[in-house]
Amino acid sequence: MNYIHNTITKLKESSPAQVEFYQAVEEVLDSLQPILDSNEQYQVHSIIERMIEPERQIMFRVTWVDDQGKVRVNKGYRVEFNSALGPYKGGLRFHPSVNASIIKFLGFEQVFKNALTGLPIGGGKGGANFDPKGKSDGEIMRFCQSFINELYRHIGPTRDVPAGDIGVGAREIGYMFGQYKRLTGNFDGVFTGKSLLWGGSLARKEATGYGCVYFAQYMLEDRSDTLAGKRCLVSGAGNVAIYTIEKLYQLGAIPVSCSDSSGAIYHDSGINLDTLKELKEVRKVRLKEYLDVHSDAKFIPIEDYPADGNAVWRLPTAQLAFPCATQNELSKADAEVLVANGCIGVSEGANMPSTQEAVDVFLDAKILYGPGKAANAGGVATSQLEMAQNASMQRWSFEEVDEKLKVIMRNIYCSASETAAEFGQPNNLVLGANIAGFRKVADAMIEQGVV
Repeated sequence: MNYIHNTITKLKESSPAQVEFYQAVEEVLDSLQPILDSNEQYQVHSIIERMIEPERQIMFRVTWVDDQGKVRVNKGYRVEFNSALGPYKGGLRFHPSVNASIIKFLGFEQVFKNALTGLPIGGGKGGANFDPKGKSDGEIMRFCQSFINELYRHIGPTRDVPAGDIGVGAREIGYMFGQYKRLTGNFDGVFTGKSLLWGGSLARKEATGYGCVYFAQYMLEDRSDTLAGKRCLVSGAGNVAIYTIEKLYQLGAIPVSCSDSSGAIYHDSGINLDTLKELKEVRKVRLKEYLDVHSDAKFIPIEDYPADGNAVWRLPTAQLAFPCATQNELSKADAEVLVANGCIGVSEGANMPSTQEAVDVFLDAKILYGPGKAANAGGVATSQLEMAQNASMQRWSFEEVDEKLKVIMRNIYCSASETAAEFGQPNNLVLGANIAGFRKVADAMIEQGVV
């Protein structure tokens, strides 16, 4: 443990004030002691020190003009973390909270998540502290074009393939791809999450949410249980949450909550998916308007959330929880309430949505727990399937992509579960996922030499 402790201490000295990044690194490294003890080559080759340092960090100014003619300035990022298994792959996030720490934590997690898919992709992440909310289409287009004016130099179909994330959907991908094509003259598969009109994949929009539910299904099946009839708490109201809710309904479960930055909806009879899609995908308004259609639902405003957590996880008893909003949205106190209320499983649709203390509560209670780097890997897996379709100039059916997604999520679950058992902790999918992903990347790094 001294080796790991010293490595983290040096990281904090060389990369100060990056709390989220430290959290992600500590969570992974704490799981790796068993494999470090069993294979001294990882220390000989300084794999840990190399793995926690990105291969490349790109930070740049993004200047654009708003509709009033005022010049605005934002900060852009792309962290190309590890390419041992393939080209860098990971989304772009446009949100006011974006900073170097957030992007590095996401990029670091992406390395392991992508390794777990079994597909030939490395890990990276990017974004900007730009808020698309309240902006006109023209403003968003001008921002995206300015963003790509810098980023285009660093991406390519066999080098770095960005995708969407929070604040970046098909519209933003379209504007960025258009500018990339204008600058390079190439019609490349350089982005995923594209429109179906020009190279996008069916089922990509649904993939992260669907995959998160498939992962929960496989965890339950290992205990001779099913999703049918299970009441489920879901946080978020974006792409991941919406399609988590959709797949839960398809598999017979009853999702009863969703949330956005203004508050949470609790609907005891089940969230109305059509209303949710209308509010968030068409009208793009706050969730409180859900009550205009469903007066029997309850809205909890953000100002009424408990000081030590998230109101979603304090709602009446549900057997399963699906955190699908953002990082650190589920606290230790939330986890304790979930367990006390009879929750038997958590499957993470967001990246690192549970604090480390919350994860410890789940593991100590021995409930089913699918960590984000495993449970939400369906999105990036389907992005790679989009890359494969682009490279071969094919279009697969929704059913073909969905079936491949199921197989990938099953393989991820089995890999994490079998690795956990190999190291004597059969119920610890955090340890299993971290070691399985680490071993694949580390062995590739050793084979490729000191680079």
